[in-house]
Amino acid sequence: MHYVEPHYNWRGYYIASEDPSSPFYGREYSEFEFNNSIYNFYIHPQWDTIGSPTLFIKILFTDYETGFVIIELLGEWNDAIENDIMILKRDIIEPIMEQGITKFILIGENVLNFHYSDDCYYEEWFDEVEDGWIAMVNFHEHVITEFERANIDHYFLMGGELEEIEWRTYLPQQFFDKVSSLVNNRIG
Repeated sequence: MHYVEPHYNWRGYYIASEDPSSPFYGREYSEFEFNNSIYNFYIHPQWDTIGSPTLFIKILFTDYETGFVIIELLGEWNDAIENDIMILKRDIIEPIMEQGITKFILIGENVLNFHYSDDCYYEEWFDEVEDGWIAMVNFHEHVITEFERANIDHYFLMGGELEEIEWRTYLPQQFFDKVSSLVNNRIG
């Protein structure tokens, strides 16, 4: 797992640790010291810890003017034991929303499993985005199935073309435009 790096090609456009409005502002990273692990497997030091032993993230891009953020995830999303959604919602999402962000793109190709608890924080997040949305891109089929089995898939836009986007080939704004177009086709 230590070879799986967060996407770095957009660093010329945005770096969360250099953004005073980011929850990760001022964070320093090492390229050589691997301190974080998921189930005894070290992960690349560029991933950001959110306080969960199994779920790590990277804010790849934030556009305050347009009101969107792109977040890449790694690990196991475990609400049953670690209450990951509460940690993610309270410590990351809420500070971002306070800056006017209402559109969330979550990239989940490195989310290996999902374990459900309840839908309180999902419902709260969904209600708070008001005119915005939460889109899940490139999550594995078995993870989507678990979201559906838990009946929390209706809080997100997922599946279909959102699972087939070659997002690394886009610039951040182009990627947002692509996802936004797919979202608007579904909502409208």
